Amino acid sequence: MQNRTKIAVVVRDDLAAWQRLNVTAFLVSGIAARFPETIGEDYLDASDVSYLPMFGQPIVVHAAEAEGLRKAREKAVTRELAVAIYPEELFAMSTDAENRAAVRTMPTEKLALAGLAVYGGRNAVDKALKGLPLHG
Repeated sequence: MQNRTKIAVVVRDDLAAWQRLNVTAFLVSGIAARFPETIGEDYLDASDVSYLPMFGQPIVVHAAEAEGLRKAREKAVTRELAVAIYPEELFAMSTDAENRAAVRTMPTEKLALAGLAVYGGRNAVDKALKGLPLHG
């Protein structure tokens, strides 16, 4: 059975590999925190060792240039999807409090996004990110 909802991440295509992975990890944590129903059950191996649960659905990762990220954010907000953002300034921060304080100083039109994540109805997510290539 196909999921009715979708999790998608868009990372800026000019970031270093470590930055893309870092941004992706931070962004999806917001979806897990806000939507606990997206998380599956604990994993158990054959020796009965327990492991943390993960998302119960696939995550699609796209790449985009800065303008593509800006447009994707705008479309996602217009479609009332849940959106997590990662402005490039956060690479210089060390704590969650610093991150939130930095974002609070930035007007929407000045956000220099390194990435974003969206969650919502499958069709709405697809339309918001239409035309963005999958991360290669």
